[in-house]
Order: sequence, then structure tokens, then C-alpha cells
Amino acid sequence: MPAIAEETAVDIPAQTIVDGPDLQGGAEPPGGSSGGSSGGSSGGILKSGAIMALGTLASRVTGFLRTAVIVAALGTGLLANAYNTANTIPNQIYDLLLGGILTSIIVPLLVRAKQRDRTYGEQYEQRVFTLAVLGLAALTLGSILLAPVFIDVLGGSFTGPQRDVAILFARFFLPQIFFYGVGAFAGAILNSRGSFGAPMWAPVLNNLVVIAIGGAFLAITAGPVDPDTISDDMLLLLSIGTTGGIVLQTLALWPSLRKVGFRWRPRLDFKKGELGEVASMAGWTLLYVALTQSALVVITRLTNMAGNTAVEEGLGEGYGYTPYFNAYQLFQLPYAIVGVSVITALLPRMSRFAAEGKTADVRAAFSGGLRLSSVIIMPAAALMLVLGPEITTVLFAHGNASADDARVIARIMQMFAIALVPFSTYQLMLRVFYAHGDTRTPALIGFVTVGCNIALAYTAYSVLDVTWIVVGIAAGLGLANVAGAATSWLVLRRRLGGMDGRRIVGGHLKLLAAVVPLAGFAYATHAVVDAVAGADSLPAALLVLAVGTAGGGALYLVTAKLLRVEEVQTMVSTFARRLPGR
Repeated sequence: MPAIAEETAVDIPAQTIVDGPDLQGGAEPPGGSSGGSSGGSSGGILKSGAIMALGTLASRVTGFLRTAVIVAALGTGLLANAYNTANTIPNQIYDLLLGGILTSIIVPLLVRAKQRDRTYGEQYEQRVFTLAVLGLAALTLGSILLAPVFIDVLGGSFTGPQRDVAILFARFFLPQIFFYGVGAFAGAILNSRGSFGAPMWAPVLNNLVVIAIGGAFLAITAGPVDPDTISDDMLLLLSIGTTGGIVLQTLALWPSLRKVGFRWRPRLDFKKGELGEVASMAGWTLLYVALTQSALVVITRLTNMAGNTAVEEGLGEGYGYTPYFNAYQLFQLPYAIVGVSVITALLPRMSRFAAEGKTADVRAAFSGGLRLSSVIIMPAAALMLVLGPEITTVLFAHGNASADDARVIARIMQMFAIALVPFSTYQLMLRVFYAHGDTRTPALIGFVTVGCNIALAYTAYSVLDVTWIVVGIAAGLGLANVAGAATSWLVLRRRLGGMDGRRIVGGHLKLLAAVVPLAGFAYATHAVVDAVAGADSLPAALLVLAVGTAGGGALYLVTAKLLRVEEVQTMVSTFARRLPGR
């Protein structure tokens, strides 16, 4: 499920934990964490995020298998564009009207309500959950009726059978809105009660269902299928199976809710000021989400237009929205595994520090979280940039997707890789604002980010050759996140009295130095295999990935240790302690 500014709450649940000695594996140092976020603080964050990262890794690995199977089944052309565009709509609507509220507002409010009074906090949960269920039901029904309108907006170039198929897909996919919302809210309740395993693992069930559906589709087809030739049985298999996976993912959370003592009792007896508190924060959040979703609408529409133009000009089908969609899934992996885990472990902690007026602790938590997440994100970005063609060949050059289709996805992913560090930095800085209960500033900064994104997307569409339009749009996303990160940094530096910039910049320079040997080794591996046997075949691509990643990763760890990158040492020692016999 792609998003332009941020992953949705269902693909990567907004897992949060309640910070404290029992959950951190030891008491906090005297005076909180303001004394810097080095070994102990980083280790606490790492321990807090470890199970989330493991669950997210399982979700993302199976998610890639799901994506690969769907690409093999549908290819990257007109049918795939119709499917992926329709499957994007429920995510966009959910994000626009509820996703931002659930992930950015409800969790801090639940934590604060329980801090004031546990009984009141539980009643508050019931009231907000009831309101969310009713709102989601109404939103879902209205969206199903408007399915043709959504397809015409996002797929303006769709005509004839492609438009008909896309509308049918949309009508089956839009009920996902309800289950996305219920699942995200259930995850928020579990997280506020210190339970975060089930929401991280539930998406695996969805992925397995879609993998089975894609495999079944391949089994009943003989060769490529397009909107003109797809049968009703094939359409129903894809439609019901895709939404069925989301339903199962949501239902899987219910046993965990019961385990932590949550029993839903519908109630709407809101106390004075409760709805006003949500509404005052939600207004700015809705504006921010509306801005980001407007960028997604523009990009989806432009990439679909590019794909259809390429077909009309006889250049092939693999230059539209589907390659962008698949490249974005790859781009999100490092951020999803590490960045989101760190962010969600930090959000309750920073919210508590902000509520207590401990600005130095907020600053230290942000600095430690950013440096810790970059330990994985920076080398991952380097591997994606250097070994992009091998990655996409292994994942996507199967079934109805060709090696050329995979190389188009690789070019887009390489552009995204350049954006990975500013993207994750920007997302973490947004959580600092949310921890202070400030949703207004992120919305205003969103005008800068989204404005850059849309302007650059239109520029790419207008000036580039049709085969490079989607690559240019991906580059525009990266530049937009640089603008957003820079603007957020300037604002937060004034608000927090500094950003611990010397430590952050110094840590990232060390990581950059450690990444150079990794990138060099990976490139050398690619060059050698390409010269000897050619790197286009699947066996050669697998060899390059295995050797380049293993050897480059080892060089990265050795170099980081020599440079005394404390976050790398903390990470290695933490995982080493969990090995058998330690």
C-alpha cells in the first residue's frame, strides 16, 4: 500500500509502548534521559523496538512475496494499473479522514487519559472506539457509491474495459476502509496497554492470503491477461481474495484485545471537552493528510497517464503506476523495519517528556532515535542504489513481468533510495511535533513538502521522455522530503533550543564513511559477475545480491566499529546477547 508522505497505519501499525523500567529492561538513569542518548538510551530504544522490528520484518518479507506474486500474475501493464489504482483508493480515503487521527492523535490522547485516571482512560477508549466504528461504517458505504468518481480522478486515462475493471475492483476493495480503521484503532488500544506483538504480525496473514490468491490466478491462466480478456471468475478471485486478506488481518487482533482486558461496550457519552480536544487536534491533522493525499492523487493520475501514453506509442506497458507502486514498496522496507519501530517506541516517551516540560529529554530522545534508525537505513539505501537491478530482477522478473519491466522498477527504486534518509528524518521530526500535541505546524510544513512534490511531478511529466516520467516523479518525491526535513529542522531547533546537531551530523558522517566500503564492494561484485556471466539472469542476480550484501555488510560493521559508531556497537551487542548460549 503506497503512500506519498508516510506509510499507513495498517501496513505498518502505529505500534506504541508505554515507557518504563519494566519494559526497558532496567531503570532509567537518574534525571531521565537528558543526559544524552548514547549507549543506555539507544539500547533502551533498541530493546523496545526489537520485537516490532521482527514483526515488521516478517510482514515486509511476506509483503514482498505478495507483491512479487501479484506482479508475476498481472504484469506491470494495463490490468495491473487498474488493480493497483483501485487498491490504493481505500488507503487514500482512510488516511485522509481517519488514518492521520488514529496514528498521530489518538495514541497520545489514550496515554494521557490513562495517566490521569485508569478507569477514566478505559471509558475514554470505549467512547472513541465506538465513534470510530460508526464513522468508518458511514465512510465505507459512501465511498462504495462513489467508486466510479474515484477511478476517474486517479485513472483519468482509463477507458473502455480498463475503466470497467478498475471500477469493479474499487467496489470490492473499498470495504477495506472499515477494516483498516478498526484494525488500526485496535492496534492503538493494544499499544497503549503495552501489547504490540499481534498488530505487527497480523499483516502476515493478509500477505499469505494474497500470495495464495496470486498463485491461484497464475494457475488458472495461460499467459498474460489484460482488461479485455480477464474473465468474471478471475475478477472475483482477485477482488474477494484481496479484501478477504484485510478482513482476516483485522479479526486476528481480537483475541489479543480480549487478552489485555479490552471488551468493547458501545458508548457515546462523551464528557465535556473530549470531542473538542480531538477536534481541535484533528483539524490540522486532517489538513496535513489532505495535503499529502493530494500529492498521491496527482502522482497516481500522472503515472497512469504516462503508462497509457507509452502503450499508445508502442513502447510497452511497464511505464505507469504499477512500477512506481512496486518501487515504493521496496523503498519503504528499511524505514518500515527500523524507522517505524524506533518512532513508535519513542512517541509515548517523547509525549511524556513533552507533557512534563522536559525539553532536553525530548531533544535527546529524538537525537538518539534518529541516529539509531540511520544505522540500518543508510546502508540499506546504499545497497538499493548500487544493486537495484539485481534486487528487482530477483523479485519481479517472473511470470507475466519481463526483465525489462524489472529494470524500470529498479530505476525508480534507485531514485527513492536517495530519498530514504531525508524521508525517515522528516517522519521522525513530525513525531516530535505530535509529542507536544502540535498538529498545526506539521500541516503548515506540509504545504512546503506537498507543493514541492506536486510541482516537481508536473515538471517531470511535462519535460521528460515518457519512459522516464515515473523515474523523474520519484526523484521529485526525494527532493520534496529534503525540503520538508530542512523546514522541520529549522522550526524544531528554535522550539527545542537546539537539535543536538553536532552529535547527529557527526554520527551520520561516520555512518557515511562506513557505508563507502559497503557500496564499493557491492559495485565491484556487480561488475565482476556482469563481466564474467552477465548480471541480467536470475542466477547471476542472486549471486550478486548474496555476495554483495554479505561482504558489503561485513565491511560496514567492521568500519563502523573502527570508527566507534556507538549505535552500531549497541545494536550488535544487543542482538549478540540474544543469541543461544549468551
